[in-house]
Amino acid sequence: QVTLWLKKLFAGVPGVPVPQYEVNERTVDILHEVMECNEEREKDVMLLIEDMKDQATKYEAEADYWHKIIGESLGFIEGSLSQEAMDDLLDLVQSAIELEVENTSLTSFYSAINDMTSELYETKSKNDEMELKLKTLRKKMSSALVMQKHLEEDVKKLEKSQAADKAKAEIRSKNLKFLEAKSKDLKIRIRDAEDKLVARGLDLSLTHEALVTLSE
Repeated sequence: QVTLWLKKLFAGVPGVPVPQYEVNERTVDILHEVMECNEEREKDVMLLIEDMKDQATKYEAEADYWHKIIGESLGFIEGSLSQEAMDDLLDLVQSAIELEVENTSLTSFYSAINDMTSELYETKSKNDEMELKLKTLRKKMSSALVMQKHLEEDVKKLEKSQAADKAKAEIRSKNLKFLEAKSKDLKIRIRDAEDKLVARGLDLSLTHEALVTLSE
C-alpha cells in the first residue's frame, strides 16, 4: 500500500523519482500513517470542492432567477445598469461568497454577520484569556529565573564555605596526627629513659608513674 501510494504521489511530479528509504517496520509504519493522513485530507478537500460546486450551482441558479426578475419583470437589461449599480451588485455577490450564505436575502446576511460577530467576540475572549495566561507564565518564569540565580549563588557560597571547612579540617587532621605521633614518640622516649635509669639502679618509686600514683 505504501509503495503504490508513493508511486501515485510522485507520478504527478515529472522528473522526480520516488525517494529511496530504508525499508523496515518503523519507516513503513510512519509512511503508512502519513499515507492515511494524506488520504483523509484528500477526502476532506474533495468534499469541500463538491460543497463549493454545489454552492456555485445555487448561486448561478439564483443569479438566473434574479436576472429574469430584473430583465423580464422590471424591463432592465444587463447593459442598462450603471457602473455604480454593477459595483454594488458585485459587492453583494462577493459578500455572499465571503459570508457563505445560501441566498442573498437580508435574513441570511444578518444571520451570517451575527454568527461571524459571535465568533469574533469568542476569538477575542480566547485571545484575552491566552494573553492573561501568557503574562502569568512570564511572571512565574521571571520569578523562577530569579530564584534559580539566587540558588546558584547560594550553592557557590556553600561550595566555597565547604572548601574552606575542608581545608581547615585537613589541617586539623594533620596537626592531630602530628601530635599523636609526637605523643607516642615522647612516651617511647620516657619509657626508654626510665628503663635506662632503672638499669642504672634508679628506685622505681621515683618513676613518673609511681610519683603520679603517689600524688593521687
